[in-house]
Amino acid sequence: MKNKDVIYSIGYGNRDVSEFIACLKTFDLRYLIDVRSKPFSKWKTSFNRDVIGETVRKFGIRYVFLGDKIGGIPSDKSCYDATGKVMYHVLSQKLFFRQGIERLVLADKKGIKVALMCGEVDPLRCHRSKLIGQELLKKGISLQHIVSQSRVKSQREVMYELTEGKRFIPLKGVY
Repeated sequence: MKNKDVIYSIGYGNRDVSEFIACLKTFDLRYLIDVRSKPFSKWKTSFNRDVIGETVRKFGIRYVFLGDKIGGIPSDKSCYDATGKVMYHVLSQKLFFRQGIERLVLADKKGIKVALMCGEVDPLRCHRSKLIGQELLKKGISLQHIVSQSRVKSQREVMYELTEGKRFIPLKGVY
């Protein structure tokens, strides 16, 4: 795998903005791609779309909203089962989702260092790993989940943990 075939992922969770920015700077990220379907927080207003966009801009990082394309709570009702759960296998086939993934692939081809942002800090509990990361692996791009300023977990590690190693079938040559 070439070095450029990596996209980062980060959740803000309970982090304060300064810690969040420090993580982005540590990995020399240039774009923050917001993948929240609803880019607002009641509890962490410093991560609301307009606020976080302005904040990261001050540090030379560009903010891009893609939650309408690759967010985990799509507005398309056909992506949900009878109980209201999102069916990732259906969502992943939607044109809007494919367009969002292609934007990430293009950023990767151009060598642009990006991080996908969501509210959930634990990649085991977020669509960044369960959906986006798996789709990127199919394209030969490894999602690296930022755990702290000094640590990342690979998509492979996250999926292995998520499935307890039982149902995980690694894709060849993309880790």
